[in-house]
Amino acid sequence: MQKWQIDEDFAKQVENFKALPALYRHALNELENKIDIIRTEWQVRDGFSPIEHVKSRIKEPKSIVQKMERKGYELNLDNMEQYIHDIAGMRIVCAFVKDIYRLVDHLCAREDIRVLEIKDYIAHPKPNGYQSLHLIVAIPLVLLDGTRWVKAEMQLRTLAMDFWASMEHILYYKFDKQLPSHVAEELKEAARAADELDQKMLRLRREILELSEGSGGNKS
Repeated sequence: MQKWQIDEDFAKQVENFKALPALYRHALNELENKIDIIRTEWQVRDGFSPIEHVKSRIKEPKSIVQKMERKGYELNLDNMEQYIHDIAGMRIVCAFVKDIYRLVDHLCAREDIRVLEIKDYIAHPKPNGYQSLHLIVAIPLVLLDGTRWVKAEMQLRTLAMDFWASMEHILYYKFDKQLPSHVAEELKEAARAADELDQKMLRLRREILELSEGSGGNKS
């Protein structure tokens, strides 16, 4: 694969890039605030929040350059903004699969977030068993020269999916990105087990809610 030569002009652009992460950090802060409000509203209205925890990060410049090289994009800031969608990233872990789709529906209906792309690896898992729901969203920032929509990637998972993905990541790098066939097969089996656990917990939740309603308890 061709490696792009980083010339002096681009080196200067990388220095200028120091200002660019500030935009992505502000966009991520805005997104974090929106998600925090959603969590609070669900907690107040329903008595619980389906969002277990949230993590966010800004991609390192070195990783951005490597990704652009890997995808064959010319190294400049315009391509970086146009084609690298995960400079700002957020991972949201929910208790149940149903809550993931509930959150996605809510995000799609909002006017202060643009959902640009949805990749559903829950309905259609990757060949290695990976499950998650990925969104590319745009967040508005009101700047001196007008409103600018900044992209971010959101990954939505259940607790079981998140645990599997963390273990897969550890094993992937332990074996230098080349998993033995038997380990890869065991990971697929573990992914199926995680999916079965999610489905079982969802059924238990439904049964508990039905029992609660039948006994006159509050629905949550």
